[in-house]
Amino acid sequence: MHITDMLTRRTLLHFISTGTILMATTPITSASASPAPSFAVTTPMHIDSVALRVRDLDGMTRFYRDVIGLDLLSETASQAVLGKDGQTLLTLIARLSDSPDDKVSAGLYHTAFLMPSRQALGEWLITVARNGVKFTGFADHLVSEATYLDDPEGNGVEVYCDRSPLSWKWHNGLIEMASDELDIDGLVKGQPLDGTLPYVAPSGLRIGHVHLRVGDVAKAEDFYIGTAGLERVASFGGSATFLANGRYHHHIGANVWQSRNAGPRRDTMSGLDNLAFSTALPLMDGLRGRLKAGGVDFHEQGDVIEALDPWGTTVRFIPTA
Repeated sequence: MHITDMLTRRTLLHFISTGTILMATTPITSASASPAPSFAVTTPMHIDSVALRVRDLDGMTRFYRDVIGLDLLSETASQAVLGKDGQTLLTLIARLSDSPDDKVSAGLYHTAFLMPSRQALGEWLITVARNGVKFTGFADHLVSEATYLDDPEGNGVEVYCDRSPLSWKWHNGLIEMASDELDIDGLVKGQPLDGTLPYVAPSGLRIGHVHLRVGDVAKAEDFYIGTAGLERVASFGGSATFLANGRYHHHIGANVWQSRNAGPRRDTMSGLDNLAFSTALPLMDGLRGRLKAGGVDFHEQGDVIEALDPWGTTVRFIPTA
């Protein structure tokens, strides 16, 4: 059964607002040949992975495995490692006594999982929506089409697909983005109406970007531009900035919408633990020099450089050939 002529925005929103998650014994797998890598992860510096501190390791593992569709790569009593194609994308660290994440503190706004195609996003959307997963928003950003939801502990999640970089519009080094209404009907047109959970994401799923809650946009830019080496590609006054490498639309977002003037995160709070950049080897010496020149505390574990951003989040730079 297909929804080409029968699934409308109203029908999809009905799925979203009713019901409970249904679990199947056989996973629904998004059919896809191995795709070419998404542009987001071909730039010299891009997001490698994210780690979260979680209070309910089992529940959070189920969500990211069964709803987002990550593969469970390894699991112990204290952490779960999830990813795709054998690559670690998300590490969940059990912190049973941590307090819940505080949305007015600095931390994670959302982790953005990039689907390898628009078709894959549509397959995922109709599958999870009809199984009662609640969404917090939808948007057409001109450069991408995005859906938003929260994980069971309130961490923001974006699942999106990019439009072709050839269609992106740049003006004096800044990219044109918006938050227009998403064409849900077009996105899910032709998708089968029989998907159940657990969902298995297609090969090529990656983390395209990470959006942070910060206390001050200028301080965020000082670190992520002046030290890490990203470039500003979009800015919304003093409330949000979008930063990237290699003319992607953004690898890092940082906003003060809920967290203006926030200080360093408490170490006893759940939520974001660290984020990691895959960093081309020729960039590592320049990074090391900027860290030293800026007086930023950092240390090296083997070839990996670790530093703290102004809010105490560990940022890891992993060299790649």
